[in-house]
Amino acid sequence: EHDFTAFCSSNTEVQDKVRTIYDMEISEVNENLYKLSITGNGFLYNMVRIIAGTLMEVGQGKKSPKDMEGILQALDRAAAGPTAPAHGLMLMKYEFL
Repeated sequence: EHDFTAFCSSNTEVQDKVRTIYDMEISEVNENLYKLSITGNGFLYNMVRIIAGTLMEVGQGKKSPKDMEGILQALDRAAAGPTAPAHGLMLMKYEFL
């Protein structure tokens, strides 16, 4: 459970930006394609795309995996990476508990 302000579109009107991520996996589909799966109790506007964009910067060596904690703590959208394009983004499943 974290405040995901840094991973939320800066023009969102949502006040409470605390969400819980239960699971996140990155798997290689082939040489140039990776699959990112995130399970959580809710997502902010562009949250998954910003997480993906930040992880792409980690993969490119522009950020370190250790930077992720500092980005969360910064509570500043400018600390995270770019918003990944919507192309290829799919909602696979949702459940109401």
